[in-house]
Amino acid sequence: MDDASHQHPVHPLPPGRVTLQQIAETLGVSTATVSLALRASPLVAEATREKVQAVARELGYVYNRSAASLRTARTNMIAVGVNDVVNPYFGEILAAIEETLAGSGHTVLLGTYSDDPAKQDRVLETLKEYRPDGMILCPANGAGGDALLRIARAGIPVIQITREIEGIGLDVVASDDVAATRLALDHLFGLGHRRIAVVGGNDTMSTGRNRRLAYRAFLAEKGLAFDPALMVTGLGTRDTGFAGIQALLDLAAPPTAAVCMNDLIAFGVMMGLRQRGREAGRDFSVVGADDVREAAMWAPGLTTVSTHPSEQGRRAGERVLVRTVNPALPPARIILPPTLVVRGSTGPVVP
Repeated sequence: MDDASHQHPVHPLPPGRVTLQQIAETLGVSTATVSLALRASPLVAEATREKVQAVARELGYVYNRSAASLRTARTNMIAVGVNDVVNPYFGEILAAIEETLAGSGHTVLLGTYSDDPAKQDRVLETLKEYRPDGMILCPANGAGGDALLRIARAGIPVIQITREIEGIGLDVVASDDVAATRLALDHLFGLGHRRIAVVGGNDTMSTGRNRRLAYRAFLAEKGLAFDPALMVTGLGTRDTGFAGIQALLDLAAPPTAAVCMNDLIAFGVMMGLRQRGREAGRDFSVVGADDVREAAMWAPGLTTVSTHPSEQGRRAGERVLVRTVNPALPPARIILPPTLVVRGSTGPVVP
């Protein structure tokens, strides 16, 4: 980006409306730099932003944000909002989005909101101010659709990824949560497990709700009683898994296996088992979800259901680019089939 930190004398300009080009020539920078600086873009160094804005004031330039938007039409930025950058699952999604968008010359503008709906709404409003060409968002747990709809009504294409707020008519790229749960439960049932816990998630977002409904439907189909003590609610963290397995093992009739809402929870379950002198795959079976790279590196390796995070990121990136070209397309639900990946953390039920 051009460096405007050195001093430039401000020369009087002829009467008439001051233009970006005139400011750029005065400072010896590009008009793109001036445009970004006047919009307080983080893509421009702070010293450059201050210099451009100071010169614009001296020259009497009035920035018309609406007119600028109409003139440029594109900012070549795609905003991405996720709830948890600590989870490597989202890291893999982000990497795939960035790689997909790089080929079209787009820059990723990232916002995070720690699975807090109120914080999500604030972050999305801030991202919207930068007028990105589109947004890819993973809704926060318990979030409503108003914030997403406000963005869409402002003419910014919105793609939901991984989770969805149903009924708001926006594109979705996700994995099939019901099929993922079924794969995990079928695998454990085939190994002889009948008391199977589900760890993590809740009913306030599509992923947890769909998987928990699939769990109850599976039990009913197999003629197994539903025991609410075997359903542990919690966020997708190692702490949820670690605490959850302690509570489950302390039950009068503990389970012999657990299906976890994501791999991080499963890692916490495996650590909790080890603290109790038990080993995943030998004394207790554990199935995760997502198949992040770390899953194959554990000893034993984690049996998990791959939700293909890189493919989700790629498809979401492609979809948002299509939307920028043809915003009138009807909304699409791109649901990827999951895949069971069997490793060492599952085994036959212990008699």
